[in-house]
This record gives sequence, structure tokens and C-alpha cells, in this order.
Amino acid sequence: MERPAVPFPPSPWRLTGDMVVSLWRIPMDDLPSWPLPAGVRPWVVRRRATLVTFWVGYRPGGVLVYREFLIALAVRHGHRLAGSTVAAWVDDDRALSGGRALWGIPKEQGSITLRTDSRSVRAELITAGTPPVRVTYRDVLRLPFRLPARAHLIQQLSDGAECRVPMRISGRPALGRGSVSTGPEAPLSVLARHQPVLSLALRDFRSTVGG
Repeated sequence: MERPAVPFPPSPWRLTGDMVVSLWRIPMDDLPSWPLPAGVRPWVVRRRATLVTFWVGYRPGGVLVYREFLIALAVRHGHRLAGSTVAAWVDDDRALSGGRALWGIPKEQGSITLRTDSRSVRAELITAGTPPVRVTYRDVLRLPFRLPARAHLIQQLSDGAECRVPMRISGRPALGRGSVSTGPEAPLSVLARHQPVLSLALRDFRSTVGG
């Protein structure tokens, strides 16, 4: 049954908090069959696709306070590179309804815990009927500046229309080591079977989603 929509902030969303980001290179044969918007295809180099995972704790100071685990796939959109969110879980109904309605991000409900200290992060995602997904991360090298970045997602709205989602972010970065664990037959066991190419924490970030 479709979840009833609840009121949510209008676009753009200005958010703040802390996150752990990991970059993965996954063999195409090991990649789940996630649906993509029409005209979009995975960016494949040497038979490997690129995934980016985000464990995020959004704090007071932004338009919403919630936690999220999001997976984006690097894709070709025409002649350009972009990202496309292929899976996402949040623990807030407004974030779920708004992400779907405004931008076509396929958010689902999940129970998410994030335990952080000055150098490490432990997180867990629990969804109905599947083993928990857990991540551990620890800083190796903190960088003495705020890192700005821009990107955009290509998503598909419920009526089939294409949606381009601009994103801007800046925060205090630290390079580190991260890993994911889950059950061997779990839907996201592909992450447990591989190690990320790069992991970093972005603390005290400020971001704008949409425009």
C-alpha cells in the first residue's frame, strides 16, 4: 500500500549535519538491478560501475532533522556524468514524502542509528524483513579547510517526467577507512563483499538540495 503523503518543506531544502561518504567500484555482474530513469545508463569503466553511499545525520539548523542512508549510482546522461539515487532510507515521514514528491528520490522508511565521536562513526540501518546493514568508519587524516562541492542527480518523478536535482555542499573533511557488514543474502550484501575505494567524513556540513 502506498504511504500517505505528509506535509514537507518546499524546495530547496537547506540542511546541516554530519555524514560519512564512501566511493565504491563494483563489477557490473555484481550490481543489483536497480531501475534508472529513461535515457540514463550506468557509467562503466573496465566493467565496473561507481557507487557512492551516504550515511547522514541532519541536525537542527536545517529545514528537517532526520537520519538517512542513500546510495547513488554514477550515470551517463547524454554526454554528461551525473548521479542517480537508486535506493534511500530515512527515519522521518516528511523527508520520505518530500524526497519522492519533489525530486523522485525513491526513499523508504527505515530505523537508522548513528553513533559518532570526534574521530569515528558507527551506523546501522534496520528495515522490515532484512538483516541489519552496519557501517564502521574512522578518521585517518583531517584536512584543515572546508571542502565545497557541487553535483546533480537525475531522477524520475511518479508521472514519468525527468527531474534534475542540483546539490551544493560544504563541510570539514577527513579522509578515513570504512566498511559495511550485513547478511550474506541481504539485498545490500554487495557492499559487504567489497571494500570502498575511498571513505571520508564531512562534518558540520551545510547543503542545499533542489533549486
